[in-house]
Amino acid sequence: MNRLTRFAKHNSLTLAFGTGFLLTLVGQAVSGHADFNNQLVTDGLHPLGFLQYLATSDFAVDVTENWQSEYLQFFLYVFGTVWLLQRGSPESKELDKAGVESDREQKVGDHAGSESPRWAADKGWRQTLYSRSLGIVMAVIFTWSWLAQSIAGVAAYNEEHLRQLQAPVSWLQYLGSADFCTLQNWQSELLAVASMAILSVYLRQRGSPESKPVGAAHTSTGVEG
Repeated sequence: MNRLTRFAKHNSLTLAFGTGFLLTLVGQAVSGHADFNNQLVTDGLHPLGFLQYLATSDFAVDVTENWQSEYLQFFLYVFGTVWLLQRGSPESKELDKAGVESDREQKVGDHAGSESPRWAADKGWRQTLYSRSLGIVMAVIFTWSWLAQSIAGVAAYNEEHLRQLQAPVSWLQYLGSADFCTLQNWQSELLAVASMAILSVYLRQRGSPESKPVGAAHTSTGVEG
């Protein structure tokens, strides 16, 4: 097996979903561009080129609106599963392991191995930060996406209002508007997580680490297929 083939095999999950992300982003840009120009023509304005559309606040809103709801899901899931349990679900830790667990179980400090990340062996702030780095990064991306959506959203909102000869609104006013409401996205993400947690108790997907082994008992918790 040559180096390129080995790399592709060892990173196939990231490569497959990353490629899918890029393809769907391009598809979203193409369809969004067509819809945006249809609106401009309807308003009696000149359509924009594709590259010009990519720099618009409308495109930024469409992209960041999806990102912030997804990363909210991951952020809540990463932190929530530290303490919250679901009996019989592979998405849950074992029922007696709620919490941050001991240094020995987490292989940090004096219990770090030779292959452990360098910061895991540290006993100061580096270990504390690294021990929560996944959740922190998810929270940062969610916050950035939410902020980017709100800034791009108020720009797109005011642009549409100006075309209709209506007064623009401030950023704070926009945050309180129905146009900015993101609860419809958040509820779908929370429902998806709750569904996965409970359905994986009783249903199986052979060979998937998101599922228990096909023959595992419904009450088996924290085991993977």
